[in-house]
Amino acid sequence: MSRQRIFIAILLAAASGCQVSDESLGEMSANLGGAAAPIDLIAIGQISGSRADRSHATAGALENGVAGNLLGGLGSGIAYAGGGLFLAVPDRGPNAVAFNSAADDTTSYINRIQTFFMELDRSRPGAALPFALQPVLLDTTLLHSARPLHYGTGASVGLPSGVPALNAVRHTHYFTGRSDNFDPSTRSTDPDDARLDPESIRVSGDGRSVFISDEYGPHVYEFDRWTGERVGSFALPAEFAVPVQSPQGDVEIANNTVGRVANKGMEGLAISPDGRTLIGAMQSPLIQDGGTDAQFTRIVTIDVATGRTRQYAYALTNIGTAAKPKFPTVSEILAINDHEFLVDERDGKGLGDDSVAAFKQIFHIDLAGASDVTGRSGAASLAPAAVAKTLLLDVVAVLTAHGIAAQDIPAKLEGMAFGPDEVVGGARRHTLWIANDNDFIATVVDSHHPAGLDNPNQFFVFAIDRSLLPGLELPRR
Repeated sequence: MSRQRIFIAILLAAASGCQVSDESLGEMSANLGGAAAPIDLIAIGQISGSRADRSHATAGALENGVAGNLLGGLGSGIAYAGGGLFLAVPDRGPNAVAFNSAADDTTSYINRIQTFFMELDRSRPGAALPFALQPVLLDTTLLHSARPLHYGTGASVGLPSGVPALNAVRHTHYFTGRSDNFDPSTRSTDPDDARLDPESIRVSGDGRSVFISDEYGPHVYEFDRWTGERVGSFALPAEFAVPVQSPQGDVEIANNTVGRVANKGMEGLAISPDGRTLIGAMQSPLIQDGGTDAQFTRIVTIDVATGRTRQYAYALTNIGTAAKPKFPTVSEILAINDHEFLVDERDGKGLGDDSVAAFKQIFHIDLAGASDVTGRSGAASLAPAAVAKTLLLDVVAVLTAHGIAAQDIPAKLEGMAFGPDEVVGGARRHTLWIANDNDFIATVVDSHHPAGLDNPNQFFVFAIDRSLLPGLELPRR
């Protein structure tokens, strides 16, 4: 281990509130090659962003010419499903290809779940990392509803109907990413809208279904894990909805004074280890709380059995200055137990943004004893109730310490899940998996990579000393 990595490990341990013994520090200083840091990168796996997934029925070209079964966007959300299996959920599809601004460049991409087997093996002697990871795509499951959904006619955005052709073939109603697939006479939380922008996925306690958060509504839906059919919908607080909907996010923002900010809705989702509670995290503050210029976003808990909700205030880190504040966004929330969670805050910088990654950090929070902020609005009202947080992991610091250039760190590190424990350096340690959303762009060409650089779906595995998360309860899978 390099002296730089030892220094980073000490900083990470101190920031996370853990104590590193003198004996441990002495061992790290004396044995630079073998001692394990409290948190460290142990594996990186990737799968090409130019290949197809396993849904051959959706292989036809979308409105923008991109294949409808392109394998991309996997890191929007990942979940461990046991036995080496992970589930990944792409977001609303390949809308990074500009073709129709009236629909925010969205397409009739059918939303789906990707099932992976993660082959994690010990590396050969001399390898840069102790483990080698190979993701293997096993299955693709399309998301649909047994009851009819609201699709756009296409007239308002200059496109054909938003009804997928596969609906007629299979006599069902598929969710898609197209932004005009909604009923304009209802609020954005109408569960019968066909537009869906999945951002996180969690497996139910019995393993039979999955819960998925949607940024459009926002919504939290339950789907049958094996068939992809929606089997449940949870009503989120009314103040999260916007009354005026539009295919264009900027128009929604301009015409609403309450509700989620367009494209910054329900980004993260956790599930308690006992499966009884869902915990959603809004990417940015609600409009009435100040929107993207404000500091306090919301975490909402949902009782799976009753649907009862509670809300909590979460303070985003100021990555600007005191005079000119600037706030990142929340990409994910992950349960440690029924009251402790990890929260992923990040900037939008890095590979895919033609910029250099600077802020991608994982924080530890505890909702035990926190105040319910239901009925409150505005930063002044939320600030006194904000949940305390402690830094657990500086992702950029660890990745750059392993020689990954900051401009090559994916801009959208969004998916986060605990995997099975592994023995690292002679000790059993927890593993934290973080994945990127590559926006369905297989190759990046920009000022940092003028000759082009592969932009695969990537999975980063970190080993965490068990002492840093003493309350971790891993679901039995």
